[in-house]
This record gives sequence, structure tokens and C-alpha cells, in this order.
Amino acid sequence: MMGKVPSFYPGSTVSSALPGYVALCLTLQVHRLESAHFTVAGPDHPVTASLGGEAVLPCHLSPRMSAENMELRWFRSEFSAVVHLYRDGQDQYGEQMLEYQGRTELLKDDITNGSVSLRIRDIRPSDDGQYKCRFRSSFTYEEAFLELQVAGLGSDPVISVEGHQDGGIRVVCRSAGWYPEPEAQWRDIQGQLLPSDTENISPEANGLFQTEIAIVITEESNQKVSCCVRNLLLNQERESAISIAELFFPRVNRWRVALGVILVLLAVLIPLASYCFWRQHRAKDKLQAELRWRRAQLYAVDVTLDPDTANPKLILSEDQKRVRCGDTCQDLPNNPKRFDPCPSVLGAEGFAGGRCYWEVEVGDKTRWDLGVCRESVSRKGWVTATPEDGFWAVWLRDGEYKALTYPSTSLPVSVRPRRVGIFLDYEAGEVSFYNVTDRSHLFTFTGTFSGTLHPYFYAGVNTSGTNAAPLIICPVPAQTGGNLCP
Repeated sequence: MMGKVPSFYPGSTVSSALPGYVALCLTLQVHRLESAHFTVAGPDHPVTASLGGEAVLPCHLSPRMSAENMELRWFRSEFSAVVHLYRDGQDQYGEQMLEYQGRTELLKDDITNGSVSLRIRDIRPSDDGQYKCRFRSSFTYEEAFLELQVAGLGSDPVISVEGHQDGGIRVVCRSAGWYPEPEAQWRDIQGQLLPSDTENISPEANGLFQTEIAIVITEESNQKVSCCVRNLLLNQERESAISIAELFFPRVNRWRVALGVILVLLAVLIPLASYCFWRQHRAKDKLQAELRWRRAQLYAVDVTLDPDTANPKLILSEDQKRVRCGDTCQDLPNNPKRFDPCPSVLGAEGFAGGRCYWEVEVGDKTRWDLGVCRESVSRKGWVTATPEDGFWAVWLRDGEYKALTYPSTSLPVSVRPRRVGIFLDYEAGEVSFYNVTDRSHLFTFTGTFSGTLHPYFYAGVNTSGTNAAPLIICPVPAQTGGNLCP
């Protein structure tokens, strides 16, 4: 016997189910909004980094969730002061501040758990201070504050005797290259602090600090003292000591007076003799550098630019001897040989042996890279120009010249080069750079080469009138050639 089948009426069914459906949608929406809420946390203590080294600034989400599809922004005091930007699943460099270009890397190994870190290389004094990391989703954003403390140890203290004062002997201690401001002290043989006669801590042109403290040592006081300069952030110090014999202290005795005069003369003559020796040695080095440069010119080759490798923003002359950075991208065919987005171009000539030399006029440009690179280097994305990546180059940034080793090497330049000479000795594994303006040597890379090398040119971002000026491959005065590169 079959039972009755219940009857359902469409109208009554929809009416009864509608409140439940609405409640379910509201519940899901509230759950979705709640799940989108998060906080951002950074380290609970300042991050300390050494000058010339690297710093890692970590941030993470709480609760743990993937940040792959979020916008991640590291910036300084203002939102527009971008240190590094990650958006749409990839790094974005268009808004990055110039001083951080080529120095940052986002560590994304744990991004699916909401944990990322920003690595900053080649730490400078200007990197010191506060940073913010901001995570932005489709619904909200949160940010955290981080503090980077930059620290650097300076030179060993140099102690000099500067004559008699107030019945004793005045001794001065000097040290330079510290960051931040160091603490300088005099100590006796037991390590007890001694009062200084004068103290002076002053900034240097490169943003570092130098210190100078003096003390007057008398015959009745400690005759052996040490000068200690300490970096309070690193809790490290450098120390030098001096001991003055009793016979050097002034007395009413003609022999002691004579000894005092001799001491003063020695204090004057020794630095003077050292200075004369330094001048003579410097002149000799300069002469040898000029002779090496003259020999390099014997191997002058004709270098032209390869338009197939030029970034679309670069404008090349018809004779392929000049390149400058324009304001807009040109409509050029894309190919694996072309640099993008790095505003770089290679020389058309490839060198696989021998020796070759060429000169490039940089004029008043404030940003440029020059050197050589392997034919096989990566040309897509921002270039890391180090020997490990197949580049041997020097650059100018913000008035500072550096050889792009890792870490980079600062180059002391007394006369600003308006023309730079590049000399490649393939078999010897050397790439040398010369300041043609004063005929001085800038830097030499040493290593082992393989494969074909090409001249490398970075024309600089067009941010000012000086950067818009071209790099010009210059003719070298005709001389008898040597073993030219094939």
C-alpha cells in the first residue's frame, strides 16, 4: 500500500526559504570581512647594520595568511618615499627612490604564510632611521614601523705629541670614519677615565664622523695613557696607547730645555718628512699610472653601439657613437638581446681575446655605468652589475664613484673625470679604468674571463638636464697598435 506524496506549492516554498537564504548570505559576508582583517608586525627592536654591508627588515601578517596578491610597500617618512614596492604579484620599480635603485630585494620564500623581508645592500649613513611596511588587501590595509640603525667602526686612533703646555706635554688623539657619533675617552694604565683637555666630534663630507680629543700629561700624573674610541651601537672600540719618558718633561735645566726643543722639532720634522715621502710616493704612483694609460692607448679599437640591445628609452645617434636617455619609450621590436627596463646598451663589437682600449666622454652627467660584460648576461629586469653576474663596471651616483664589486668599492677621485678610458686585457683577466682628464688610474678588476665580452653602457635615468646629456664614444689619438682584440 503506497502512502500519500506531500504536495509542494512553489509560492509558499520560496516565501518560507527567503529569510534563511538572506541570513546565510549576511553570515557569509560578515565571515568574509572578518577573515580579511589582519595586523602587521615587525621586529620589536631596532635592526642594526654595518656600513657597506646589508640589512634585512622583516614584516609578517597576523593571523598567518597569504600575501601573494596583496600590495606590499616599504617607505620612509612619506608614503611616496618608496624604498620597495610589490604589487600584482611582482616587484615594481617605477616609484622607487633613486638612492635605493639596484640595492633592494624582497625575500618572498614565506610569502604564502604572510611573512616577507626586505633586504637592503650596500648600507649607507643615509639609510639610518625609520621605515614603514604596509600590507594592503582588497578590503583594508595595515602597517608597522621598523627602525634601522646604521653603524660603522672608524680607523685606529692616531696619537701625536704636540708640544709643551701648562708644565706638561699636550697629546692629541684623532680617529675618523665612525657612524654614528662615537664616544672618545682617555684612560690611565689601570683603565680609569681621565679628563680631556679638549674634545671635538665633527661630521665628515661623506656623512661619517671624526673625533679629536687632547690631554695634558704632567710629570706628576699618569705618563702612560690610552685613547679609546667606542661605537655605542656595536659595543666595539678601537684603542691606542702612548708612554712618555720622564726626561721629556720640562724642568729648569738647560739640558731638559734642549731635550724639549728636540722633542718639538721631532714632532714637526717627523710629520713633515712623512708628508714629503707621501708626496714623492704619490708622484711616483701617478707617473706609473700615466705610463700604463699611455701603453693602453696603443691598443685603441673602434667601438660602436648595438641598437638591437638598446633599451627603448635610449636614443642612439646615426653613427652609433652617442647614446642618451629620452623621456619616453620608442616603439621598437622586442628581442632577447634588448635591455628592459634597465636603460643600458652594449657595444656591437665582441672581444674573445687580446687587448683593446676605448674612451667614453661622460661630461657633466651625474649617473652612468661603464665597463664590459659577458655576451650571455641577463638583459630582462633590473641588472645586478657585479663580476659574479658577468659585469665588470664602475659607476657614478650622487657624486660618488664606485667599482661594482660585491660589496662595492668606493673610488677616491680628486679630479672629476669628464672622459673615462677602459682597457681590457683578456688573457691577463684584467679590466682597467682611467680618468683621462688627469691621466690617473681609477680601478682594475682581476679575474678569469670566458666567452665573448662586449662594452657596456648605462646612460642613466633622465631625471635632470645633466642626465639627459649623451655618453659619447670618443676617437683615441692614432698610435701604433699592439695585439688588438680579435
